[in-house]
Amino acid sequence: MPIGLIALALGGFGIGLTEFIIMGLMPEVAAAFNVSEATAGALISGYALAVVVGALLVTAAVTRLPRKPVLAGLLVLFIIGNLLCAVAPDYPLMMVGRVIAALCHGAFFGIGSVVAADMVAPEKKGAAIAIMFTGLTAANVLGVPFGTLLGQAAGWRSTFWAITAVGVVALIGVLALVPATGHGAAGPQGLRGELRAFKSSQVWLSIAVTVLGYGGMFGAFTYIAYTLTDVSGFSAGAVPWLLVLFGVGLFIGNTIGGKAADRNVDATLLIVLAVLSVVLVAFALTAQNQILTIASLLLMGGFGFATVPGLQMRVMKYASSAPTLASGANIGAFNVGNALGAWLGGLTISAGLGYTSPIWAGAGITVLGLAVMAVAAARARKLPTTADAAPAAVGSTPEAVAAVR
Repeated sequence: MPIGLIALALGGFGIGLTEFIIMGLMPEVAAAFNVSEATAGALISGYALAVVVGALLVTAAVTRLPRKPVLAGLLVLFIIGNLLCAVAPDYPLMMVGRVIAALCHGAFFGIGSVVAADMVAPEKKGAAIAIMFTGLTAANVLGVPFGTLLGQAAGWRSTFWAITAVGVVALIGVLALVPATGHGAAGPQGLRGELRAFKSSQVWLSIAVTVLGYGGMFGAFTYIAYTLTDVSGFSAGAVPWLLVLFGVGLFIGNTIGGKAADRNVDATLLIVLAVLSVVLVAFALTAQNQILTIASLLLMGGFGFATVPGLQMRVMKYASSAPTLASGANIGAFNVGNALGAWLGGLTISAGLGYTSPIWAGAGITVLGLAVMAVAAARARKLPTTADAAPAAVGSTPEAVAAVR
């Protein structure tokens, strides 16, 4: 695999840290700014909302620009945002820093997915996208636990200084190692050409599967600490290490899912979503057993994140010669799924259904995602010669041909 993929993965690692590290440092941040836990929690929801906005608006704004300089510019935005967080004297400026950093999130992963796919042969696109997303999984496995420990030992600001340094290294890596792969939307059509990708029903079906398939896993995960302590009987001190195990599952699933998607993306998504549904149901039924809970955590992480390369690859495939905006929109869809799963899980807890109820809700969402994926796959099989199922016909560029293989 090209070494430039490592630079993209490092950028993904830094962005993943920025997104998730605040969960481990929230008590320290809330105390430093003298705000409530709920107010500090807005640093998470505000980030997620900015990711969705950035995935659409920022990506749309740069569609006609060369992709490598755009990636470098997004990393500069990332560095500025985290630098503001590191020096923020008050809560409002901390929120500004979080929003600035989040604006680059969706666009970086969306454009980075296209760049990663362009760097390899058509039969290795899924694996290349998985390598870039390995940075995100590594942020969960290693970055968040050690970043939290750093913040607790040397102050929470030290963690954001460290993330800023990661951004600088990633920027150097992108400039030095990532090849120039062309413009996002070359030609006079520009953004209009990118928007044509959304005429494809398969693009919309793929985005719907992203929201539901990933949202189901995240809905179960959002309240997992309560499940582990109040249902499974683990101590609070064991939770971070159990989450590391979940992160190991993410890493394994991301790697295997990318390779499987290269062979058959629709079959991979159907199988993975079906197994994930079974895993979530089994987890909800056996959460009182600690050994089975450990196994469920590993499998939930593995099959939950095994969908990611395939979901991103499928959107790019049916967006054909204009994949940049659709790819960014799908990154936003992941965050919409996060919000949907967390919201429904919270409703079930508020209704007094207990701390396994978010897992049941997640299973239900995932089954719905499986149903949508089945419809999408069936329509793709029945219409193999239409522009919707064979989008290479939309354009004659090499990129268009490669995107649908």
